[in-house]
Amino acid sequence: MGLLEDQIAVVTGAAAGIGRGIADLFAKEGAIVYLLDIDEKGVNAAAEEIRESGATVHAFASDISRRETIEPAINDALERYGRIDVVVNNAGIYPRRTFDEMTEAEWDETQNVNVKGIFHMTKLVLPHMRARRSGKIVNISSVTFHIGYPRLTHYVASKGAILGFTRSLAREIGPDNVHVNAVTPGAIETEGEKVHANPDDIVQIMEEQCLRRRILPLDVARVCLFLACELSDGMTGQTVNIDGGLVTY
Repeated sequence: MGLLEDQIAVVTGAAAGIGRGIADLFAKEGAIVYLLDIDEKGVNAAAEEIRESGATVHAFASDISRRETIEPAINDALERYGRIDVVVNNAGIYPRRTFDEMTEAEWDETQNVNVKGIFHMTKLVLPHMRARRSGKIVNISSVTFHIGYPRLTHYVASKGAILGFTRSLAREIGPDNVHVNAVTPGAIETEGEKVHANPDDIVQIMEEQCLRRRILPLDVARVCLFLACELSDGMTGQTVNIDGGLVTY
């Protein structure tokens, strides 16, 4: 029996990177996983690969900044299985831009995807979790909130908002036995860094970590698994840092 045997889990941004790592591990631990991503081709390919292991997964092309594109996945889960047990709000964007060069449209897009997306998802699933008095919500923030990085002001602001959202919502829904926690990943080795990351920055970050290795999507996925299963039933409103010891607090 896996730690999430027969649990219904929704993972956003699941086509690649951290989200894909979470979806893979949840499926291995027995969950029925809904993969959501704006990349329709990518999310369908990810679902097909996971199905080869014998797991039950469903793929949906969704732009989390738009509620109407999330609803089909949530409605499908409720119609098929009658419940949603776990949600991992992972989808996000991290465009790099100096504050002087940043446009209002770029600021708004970052907040809409990284923060409003979590708002939309939580609004859709929370009534059902509260009615059942059971549910785990895991929000993916970022270690950058603890540090602050140049050229990422809009991104870091959005990730700080996620932690505030997590803490306040945990207070509000704790009496309904619904748990909400957050994780702050560090410099995770993903496909996207080939496009977005500066190799010199990665080297510097590794030199500042306690653990002198790249932190992987699986490292994040294992903590998300803990927060999604009964092992974390005594935790809510918390932030777990997964950065190889870059930051300690």
